[in-house]
Amino acid sequence: MQTIEFDKIKIAVEYAAKNSKFYQKLFEKNKIDAQTINTIEAFQTLPFSDKYDLREAYPLGLQAVPDEQVVRIHSSSGTTGQAVIIPYTKNDVDDWATMFARCYETAGITNLDRIQITPGYGLWTAGIGFQAGCEKLGAMAIPVGPGNTEKQLQLMVDLQSTVICATSSYALLLAEEVKKNQLKDKINLKKGVIGSERWGDLMRKHIAEELEIELFDIYGLTEVYGPGIGIDCEKHEGIHYWNDFLYFEIIDPETGKVLPNGETGELVITTLKKEAAPLIRYRTHDLTRIISKPCSCGSQYPMIDRIVGRTDDMIKVKGVNIYPGQIEDALRSVEGLSSEYQIVIEHKDGKDLMTLKVETKADADKSRVQEEIIHTFKTKIGIKINCGCMDIGVLPRSEKKSKRVYDYRDA
Repeated sequence: MQTIEFDKIKIAVEYAAKNSKFYQKLFEKNKIDAQTINTIEAFQTLPFSDKYDLREAYPLGLQAVPDEQVVRIHSSSGTTGQAVIIPYTKNDVDDWATMFARCYETAGITNLDRIQITPGYGLWTAGIGFQAGCEKLGAMAIPVGPGNTEKQLQLMVDLQSTVICATSSYALLLAEEVKKNQLKDKINLKKGVIGSERWGDLMRKHIAEELEIELFDIYGLTEVYGPGIGIDCEKHEGIHYWNDFLYFEIIDPETGKVLPNGETGELVITTLKKEAAPLIRYRTHDLTRIISKPCSCGSQYPMIDRIVGRTDDMIKVKGVNIYPGQIEDALRSVEGLSSEYQIVIEHKDGKDLMTLKVETKADADKSRVQEEIIHTFKTKIGIKINCGCMDIGVLPRSEKKSKRVYDYRDA
């Protein structure tokens, strides 16, 4: 690590220790003197912070500046527990917009583009982040927000939007509606900026082919500004992240040990400039790896790989740990599938029963697909499952994030 990079980390640690009651308490509990953190090895001994810790700081226990410096708050959804409220200073908001505009530029989007924004506004960071970056870039923002698909399609045609911003689930729904309403020759989409949930190659391919656009995977999380802290470029060799604002580590999720570049583990983020709610060694629970090889695009910004899953979205069936990424990887090799699937897990007659529901293309042999999936799961993942094949469009579509796992064992 270059000295200049560690100097930024040291400043961030000392800032948090001086200004954040949250980190003052955490450091005191672990008998840490921020002034003694003078090497990267010393930094790696600092305790992690986690969303569970942040929830205990509700509502404004993370705030590290006086009230008069806070210009906005955002919040996590709170769907799996107490929401986390993140305050922002003017500089935080400006830095976020700068990073987001950089994302657009990295995707080859310019101020001549018309950017249709479908993610939600309000306490969620998505919609306003996409808009602020768009305005910073100088492009035309079309801030439609979520839902109202008929209106989305009308604006796509009437305003000739060139970029669509959406969750992968909603991008899929829009793609299918464009096809259904025979609008392909009437729209002018060139690119899609997709975020908020992990998505596999089947969905990526399906959306890209239906809309005939290039897709870009944008990354972010509410606790760390929001979406816009990383994106893949037109070479699609990995997700570039902005190391002038953030420091990334990959750890073994079980031991907490920092892993060498190239090994897959849990992403840990330290904010280098965040004022209102700095984060030191924040565990994201996202699984990825740092890519050591420079991107062929020539950018000096480092890369992580696509998010392959989360440590907390693992399901255990018949004693086997399964991540959604493994399921999507297994399905990728089966011909005749669409991108959508649903998992139902039940406990019957004293044992776990997993049923995988998939959508098959009209010309696919459902019996062959079913047999191949059952065989693939047994050989690749190690468990026997049931499989149900259905027509495209039968499984539910979502304007936000798709729910794919229904676990009824504790019901």
